Amino acid sequence: MNPQYPNIPESAVRFTEVLQGGATWSHILKRNTALKLTNLQSNANVSLLAFNFELLCERLNLPDTLKAQHTSKITAGHCLYSDMGRILLSVIYDSVGWHDPLCGPSTPETIHAAFGSKNFYQARNAFHRNGRENFLIELGKYGLGEPDLVMCLNLFSKVVPTETGQLTFYPNSSPPNSSVILRSEMNTLVILSATPHPLEPPGTYNPSPIELVVFTTPPPAADDLCRISCPENQRGFQLTERYFL
Repeated sequence: MNPQYPNIPESAVRFTEVLQGGATWSHILKRNTALKLTNLQSNANVSLLAFNFELLCERLNLPDTLKAQHTSKITAGHCLYSDMGRILLSVIYDSVGWHDPLCGPSTPETIHAAFGSKNFYQARNAFHRNGRENFLIELGKYGLGEPDLVMCLNLFSKVVPTETGQLTFYPNSSPPNSSVILRSEMNTLVILSATPHPLEPPGTYNPSPIELVVFTTPPPAADDLCRISCPENQRGFQLTERYFL
């Protein structure tokens, strides 16, 4: 976890909005802009996909992301790699300390098992949504579909693997008003789904709303936390910067 991120100057803010619990969101996060996500309740989970908007066949590759940085979690100082070895997003601030890159999105089956089923005809806009179907809705807006549904990152959720390969989910692992900031190193299509984690235990379906702030940032400096956190990230930044020469 890095030191407190300085206040975002009002002049740098492009827009602010709230992603309601259960809803989807997508935006082309331009190079040298950042996205701050803040959970407004204790039961937050935001599933994230990322693509190079200029070349949509280049997308988030979590196995390479974890292997390159020798980690099983994502936090400040980590980068999110594409399947071409470039950096789509970097985590420049994180008050949570642990985000899950292992479990994928919730599905109709996991939501039904944990919360029961409630469709649109029963509950209108309060129906039970899941990450997989939400992603397919947003992917379709960009001409993408099921073949493009790769592994996602689950922000605000902590899942710890044991030595035997079992996964332990820690409910409410991010207190209200926890935040994470993702800086875009490319022109990155970011897709979000504010739906429960697939390992969330049974209870009431009440996914947390998420505040989103998009703002401009300076280019990463030579001593940038994400650049210097490991040798592979230095190479990743170099490869990404060559893309824009």
